[in-house]
Amino acid sequence: MRRLTQKWKQLTANMLDLPQDVVQDIPRITMIGNVQLYVENHCGVLHFSSEMLRLQLTKGRLEVTGQELVIRAILSEEVLIEGIIADIKYMP
Repeated sequence: MRRLTQKWKQLTANMLDLPQDVVQDIPRITMIGNVQLYVENHCGVLHFSSEMLRLQLTKGRLEVTGQELVIRAILSEEVLIEGIIADIKYMP
């Protein structure tokens, strides 16, 4: 049943020309150089320090490492990180 729901959402998104991240609740990641990272559709912060950020996603986790990392803004489903970003890993 869940697979049918996902197929239906994907078909609807294609027919209405909607972005996949809106319909399927998957993360959208925007990076500006190596100094700013904006993540939409996350499920919460698991860990944060000046060298690492770990976010829970609907399907997996996102790990950001770097130096002087700072959370500039955080909302229920959005987070803005600034600092020197060295690595981003998606872990299913």
